[in-house]
Amino acid sequence: MSASFDTTSRAARFQGPRRITVEEIEVRRPEAGQVRVRLEGCGVCGSNLPVWEGRPWFTYPREPGTPGHEGWGVIDSVGEGVNAFAIGDRVALLSGHAYAEHDFAGPDALVKLPPELAGSPFPGEPLACAMNIFRRSEISAGQSVAIVGIGFLGATLTALAVRAGARVVALSRRAFALEMAEECGASALVGLEDPTRALREARQYVPDGGYDRVIECVGSQEALDVAAELAATRARLVIAGYHQDGERRVNLQQWNWRGLDVINAHERDPAQYRRGMQEAVDLVVSGELDPWLLFTHQFPLEDLSAAFDALARRPAGFLKALVVYS
Repeated sequence: MSASFDTTSRAARFQGPRRITVEEIEVRRPEAGQVRVRLEGCGVCGSNLPVWEGRPWFTYPREPGTPGHEGWGVIDSVGEGVNAFAIGDRVALLSGHAYAEHDFAGPDALVKLPPELAGSPFPGEPLACAMNIFRRSEISAGQSVAIVGIGFLGATLTALAVRAGARVVALSRRAFALEMAEECGASALVGLEDPTRALREARQYVPDGGYDRVIECVGSQEALDVAAELAATRARLVIAGYHQDGERRVNLQQWNWRGLDVINAHERDPAQYRRGMQEAVDLVVSGELDPWLLFTHQFPLEDLSAAFDALARRPAGFLKALVVYS
């Protein structure tokens, strides 16, 4: 086993709502059963927006590097008892402090990135999220699929569903997002500015007005309502949006009458997340999935606030931001 060593690292720290600093911190050796990863970058996740915007239940300052969890990089130190990974291995990881130049993970939270991906950004966690949602959606050839909300997740799911042979209708408020869904293979595009009009238009693309699979990717009451309305009798309604701003109301009579299978597709089993990362690596290497089209913006660590501002505003041409470290 190669030697371990202490080092210093730059890390972003959320000091308060919309206030982020970058600090130089000391980075310890990995503990037994851990590796330390010199991160190349981290994806910026929509689930982190509340921490940036501020909520009454958050306390500040946050720990350095949190809540970054979409990191990738190269192992630079290996703890005792780790045999499956070595210094120099390039990996994607599941972690929680990845808005920094270093983070730690155990072997069960790592996936090796093969030489075919050298030099390319690879935020494994959000790709794993898409793979896990796709698996639980049980999409197959010939099915009709409506995807409500096209961001990085919705666009990736569009590509996966089309690859499976499904006919996909994409719904979004943003013209650019719909263009990206079309690039990913969607057969029809529907604007979501007016939910009533969107429902009417989307129903025109299926014989009975209902879809076999509906995936909600927004995380809002309005999007959930639209998704439920589009589900056919005995359909599968998949909740992929991250609903974190309070309670939701559902029309349970409608859900009962149609016999809907309702799936909360947020995975909480680390083993399934690692499986999803590996599946994503395999698909990308085989050329069956191209995620780089969807990484539209890059920022240095010092501009993490600008990355969150772009995520909140979603300007034209924006889909997913990455923070990259030199």
